[in-house]
Amino acid sequence: MPSPALALARLGARGRATILVMSLFGVAAGLASCGTQGIQLSKSDPNYHGAVLFRDHCSGCHTLAVVGAEGSATSIKDRLKTNGPNFNVRKETVEQVLYAIRNGGFSGAIMPENIVVGPEAKAVAEFLAKYSGLQAPKVPSVEIKLSAK
Repeated sequence: MPSPALALARLGARGRATILVMSLFGVAAGLASCGTQGIQLSKSDPNYHGAVLFRDHCSGCHTLAVVGAEGSATSIKDRLKTNGPNFNVRKETVEQVLYAIRNGGFSGAIMPENIVVGPEAKAVAEFLAKYSGLQAPKVPSVEIKLSAK
């Protein structure tokens, strides 16, 4: 059996280029699969459809671990215009999500208005209201009673 170097030498320029291209495709496929966890909800979960819609329409700009989305910036110095809020740490309500969907976010800067509509918007809102903020830091709270003078 010839050595790998001898085998490459016998291939010629076209053969080496083919091997290089195939190797690059392999590396690209491997990198593309890094960090993709997919949807971590069972298909019987009532919010599964909302999770699929979020993954398909929102994950390019927003982060949410439960769907394997990593679209938010992790550092201000490498932040892009399209990086949206990290929903692992930001809690949302159904009403807030519906407002953002209808109006293109809260600042109107980059999120498209009505990226999903009707029942699909409601499904995304209900899913996000349930699963957003799961990694938010716990802040101690103090109950304050107002005097009734």
